[in-house]
Amino acid sequence: MSILRRTAFALALATAFHAVPYGASAETLAGAMAKAYENNPDLNAARAALRAIDENVTIAKSGMRPRVTGVAEAEALRTNLDVRPAGNFLGRPDRQTDYVTSSYGITISQQIFDGFQTLYRVKAAEANVLANRESLRAQEISILLAAVESYANIARDQTIVSIRKQNIAFLKEQVKAANARLNVGEGTRTDVSLAEAELAAANALLTAAVSSLKQSEAAYVQIVGETPKGIKQPSSAKKAMPRSLDNAVATGMQENPNILAAMRGADAAGFNVKEAEGAMLPGVSLQGSVFKSVNTEEGPADNLSGSVTARLTVPIYQGGAEYGQIRQAKERLGESQLLVDSARMEVQRTIASAHAQYEAANASIAAIRVQIGAANEALNGVIEERNVGQRTTLDVLNAQQNVLDAQEDLAAVQRNAVVASYSLLAATGSLTVRSQGLEVAEYRSEVHFEAVKDKWFGLRTVDSE
Repeated sequence: MSILRRTAFALALATAFHAVPYGASAETLAGAMAKAYENNPDLNAARAALRAIDENVTIAKSGMRPRVTGVAEAEALRTNLDVRPAGNFLGRPDRQTDYVTSSYGITISQQIFDGFQTLYRVKAAEANVLANRESLRAQEISILLAAVESYANIARDQTIVSIRKQNIAFLKEQVKAANARLNVGEGTRTDVSLAEAELAAANALLTAAVSSLKQSEAAYVQIVGETPKGIKQPSSAKKAMPRSLDNAVATGMQENPNILAAMRGADAAGFNVKEAEGAMLPGVSLQGSVFKSVNTEEGPADNLSGSVTARLTVPIYQGGAEYGQIRQAKERLGESQLLVDSARMEVQRTIASAHAQYEAANASIAAIRVQIGAANEALNGVIEERNVGQRTTLDVLNAQQNVLDAQEDLAAVQRNAVVASYSLLAATGSLTVRSQGLEVAEYRSEVHFEAVKDKWFGLRTVDSE
């Protein structure tokens, strides 16, 4: 086999056996997703935001609890009395009297009935917590999908870099062969120039490919939190993949977190309407006070007093604000219900798009592999024909470019197939730590909620206790 044929054969295998720096610390796609799930700062920030939203339930429940106020006050008085007999202007003209009055006590207030406003405020807060849990799950899915994309991008770019390096090796052999033929009078200077020009263009393309690879690696670090090591060509998703498009749509309608978040948001909006309507109902409250006062004007004297007050308030007219607030809450309820329909339509569109892209990518992979085989056979044939004078160097370079384009197309569609498969999982709501069996502790947002929902006091967060 000639040097040129061996070079062409090596180039034909570039896609299947491209040079990738594998090592003991090679990263898998599942490992990259697990690290992104644990390390991504945007995802951790979203978890902190949800923990803050959990506190809205405790805040809302404060309307059901008593309010205790301590009061203490003191007053010091000084008076001057004229104690001289009538007509006597000698001696001290007055007598100074000091006395202090102080009081202290405690007041307890308890709302008995407020038109169910507090009740529905709590229910709305709980519904918002559930909505934001689903929003967090949507962000978790988004981060996992971003990790897949960044991993697949690196695998694609590494393949392209390897292909272009193989191409440069091939073109260097072409330059050597063209110079050899020129020296023995079988070629022309044009052949040499064509080969050199193609080699220079290939070097420029390699530089661009290396630049793209570095950008993909930077995106990987941002998402996963670690430098990529030993990235290899990933496979399309297998776990939790839907059996058909109809099955994917049905699953998405039930499990997609964007739909569930919209539904929980509509529930919260409904409770907000009830809360606003509660402003039209009467309210009942109790207040109890105990005070102790001390007066030193005529010798120390203590006085202990207490009182209990029941108050009924009936709203009659409050400037019309309550009516506007009710109408506003109803409009927001209507908006949130429409957003549920919008979310369903968007999920259905996303699932159909991802499914179509996945099928198209798989079909393209099969077609391009056939194309690569045929292009390599054509390249080998053109090289042999050139060696016997039936083809030119330009024919060889064109045939080689066909092989190169097909191999790079294969790298691109392999990446597209991987991303489309995981995008389909993401759209159905099935791209989760549990479904993919990722080796990372699953974040359980309900743990924090259960810890704080009934807290009566305390300044420390749950994590710092």
